[in-house]
Amino acid sequence: MKITIVAGARPNFIKIAPIIKAIEKKQREGADISYRLVHTGQHYDKNLSDTFFEELNIPHPNANLEVKSGSQSVQTAAIMVAFEQELLQHPCDLVLVVGDVNSTMACTIVAKKLNIKVTHVEAGIRSGDMTMPEEINRIVTDSITDYFFTTSTWAGDNLLKYGAEPSAISFVGNVMIDTLYQNLDRISAPEFWNEFQLEAGNYIILTLHRPANVDEEKSLISLLEGIDRMVEDKKIIFPIHPRTKAILGEQKLNLKNILFVEPQGYLNFMFLIKNSFAVITDSGGISEETTVLGIPCFTMRNNTERPETQSIGTNTLVGTSIENLEKVFGEFLVRGPKKAGIPELWDGKASERIIDILLSKK
Repeated sequence: MKITIVAGARPNFIKIAPIIKAIEKKQREGADISYRLVHTGQHYDKNLSDTFFEELNIPHPNANLEVKSGSQSVQTAAIMVAFEQELLQHPCDLVLVVGDVNSTMACTIVAKKLNIKVTHVEAGIRSGDMTMPEEINRIVTDSITDYFFTTSTWAGDNLLKYGAEPSAISFVGNVMIDTLYQNLDRISAPEFWNEFQLEAGNYIILTLHRPANVDEEKSLISLLEGIDRMVEDKKIIFPIHPRTKAILGEQKLNLKNILFVEPQGYLNFMFLIKNSFAVITDSGGISEETTVLGIPCFTMRNNTERPETQSIGTNTLVGTSIENLEKVFGEFLVRGPKKAGIPELWDGKASERIIDILLSKK
């Protein structure tokens, strides 16, 4: 079985790392399976892409399509054109896509039009918010995928509602958590740890990148000022996304507690998460990692495609207003963390299950 694995953005790299390890384990056991890794170049900042290959011991890609940035349509079209040539020059039995970025959808469409089967890892998650480009990517990808691998039974139920065949759906767990477990003994403090006098529990992690939170300069500044005021006795470490940094420009902000740092590599960032007091974010993936690490997470969104992080895990949806964040966070400071657990099959073995199932379908 020849598999082409697609990675385009930071979350993709975290998800493919354990899948590659699972394939290589099967190869050592004599299984007839091989892979070709294609990086679309959707994320091309070194801290958002190259670093992850080095830190997670992922082989360097066999091909980098180097599509870089552009509007949703421009980037998607560029990926499709380049990936078609990739598949024509390097035929395979199966294209494996992960997550919900533009690369996921674009490469799925190309593969299916070339009559190549597609498997989608992290299939079936839905936010119900059609203003999110990721939601459109998920729906389109899942509408033409052949094999679905899900992180929860809820995601499988979503696929059934959309008409997927039950036999094509496999509940395997969460490959991001595979990566977390595989690297917990390798995480390390960033260079600024001592400079900022950080200690376990004396700081909060902040990440913001969604358009609703960062696209308008005035409201972004207001949000940052509100978060800065909200936490008087804790530092706030803010690895600022290039997109957010560009929006702020040269603005001089009067912030007492927020410390801006560059985007972090995986090992440094997981160290920061694991040792934090709490996390404030608008990311979906981070709420999965905080759930497993037992760190309170406050997600600045009105919806989530990962409801298990809220119903079972440590995540709390707080909307996009600073007023609601202040209210919910204030209650947390008084009452302490909510009772939480780890979702079913988030045990570090999802990737092995995926490869076992794919080999059984040969």
